[in-house]
Amino acid sequence: MPLTVSLLSLCQALLVSGNILLIAVSPLIGAMLAPSPGWSTAPVATQWLGLMCATIPASLIMARLGRRRGFMLGNLIGIAGTGLAIVALHTQRFGLFLVATWMIGIGIGFGQLYRFAAVEAAPAGGRDRAIGLVMGGGVVAAFCGPWLARHSHDLAATPYLGSFIGLGVLYLVALVLLSFVRMPAEQQGQDDGPQRPLTEIMRQPVFLIAVISAMVGYGVMNLAMTATPLAMAAAGHEFDHVAATIQWHVVAMFLPSFVTGRLTARFGASRMIMAGCLLLIASALVAQWEAGLAGFHGGLILLGLGWNFTFLPATGLLTEAHTVAEKARTQAANEFLVFTTVALTALLAGPAASALGWSLLNLAVVPLCALPILLFGLAFRGQRPQIRE
Repeated sequence: MPLTVSLLSLCQALLVSGNILLIAVSPLIGAMLAPSPGWSTAPVATQWLGLMCATIPASLIMARLGRRRGFMLGNLIGIAGTGLAIVALHTQRFGLFLVATWMIGIGIGFGQLYRFAAVEAAPAGGRDRAIGLVMGGGVVAAFCGPWLARHSHDLAATPYLGSFIGLGVLYLVALVLLSFVRMPAEQQGQDDGPQRPLTEIMRQPVFLIAVISAMVGYGVMNLAMTATPLAMAAAGHEFDHVAATIQWHVVAMFLPSFVTGRLTARFGASRMIMAGCLLLIASALVAQWEAGLAGFHGGLILLGLGWNFTFLPATGLLTEAHTVAEKARTQAANEFLVFTTVALTALLAGPAASALGWSLLNLAVVPLCALPILLFGLAFRGQRPQIRE
């Protein structure tokens, strides 16, 4: 793999480290500052809302300015958001903190395109390996993120203020790494050639199945993951236990990335996605047993594996739905749909956890997990939607 792919992998590691920190502390900050418990996950929701708002502009900006400049812009927005979060925590202003997490989400939205940049920088035939290597940067994050969360949340007199100082440092380091990234010249700003209407692209079965699989995998994972700190706190677990659970969840999310590409090339995206859906269902069933550490660890590990086996193959599958000239608009549509779903699940996590409890919340997502399996079942019988492997 070229040096650029390795640098993108490191940037992904820094991005995910920050995301893990946010996952661990944002619901708890929400519970501390929000006017009622139902608003406790609102900071997570506004983060994902910012990401959703960034999806289309980020792709279009990068199509014009190039990947490197676009990623650097995203990190600068993230740094500004961390500064605003520090002010919000110091002044104990919930509304201002929501604005800060929204800005951080915009920065994260730019970073979500690291995996597509890796595809463009990879040699011919290296698409799935490049995606796997960049997403595998999350393995480093699985240890750095929780460590940062545990050691930074009480560094300052104001609870969790130190966490956002650490987050800003992560974004600064990524900014330095990006200055060394060199994308292939022929891939930067290339929008020449015939382009189909976006509605025609989105009606393709391969686009539909890729997006639906990514929406289910990411949405189900995010709903359960966002509710986890609240559920563990309600069950009497300490913050260190929460951080450790999230850590092993993220290990499960990203460690398989080193082999997911090879497995996808061998068995096909459809079989990998169906396996991922079954793992998501298994995670929901484990949540029915107990609220002890073993139950949370086991369920969250299965949840992470399920996300990996749905989201990564769906990312590779999406590249079959567009030409180079159609890349920016197609990726923007995919990111908008997927992360709109993620924003909604983050917003629903708090009220759902309060109203349903941990067990019922997980049980409610089982029918959604079965949807991609049903669609692929129709494809295997020669009915729509049909896909290319």
